[in-house]
Amino acid sequence: MTYAADRIEEEAAYLAYHFHWSLDSVLDLEHADRRRYVERAATLVERAAQG
Repeated sequence: MTYAADRIEEEAAYLAYHFHWSLDSVLDLEHADRRRYVERAATLVERAAQG
């Protein structure tokens, strides 16, 4: 099973935007690590929105 390229792009853009990481840095992450960082960024965004 492969991970959809559009999903990888979405995750990469999300991490690059929130953590200011380069595309190469994001793409070098293992899939599980990338997903974990996406979840962490989403938690931070949620907390900030709640004030």
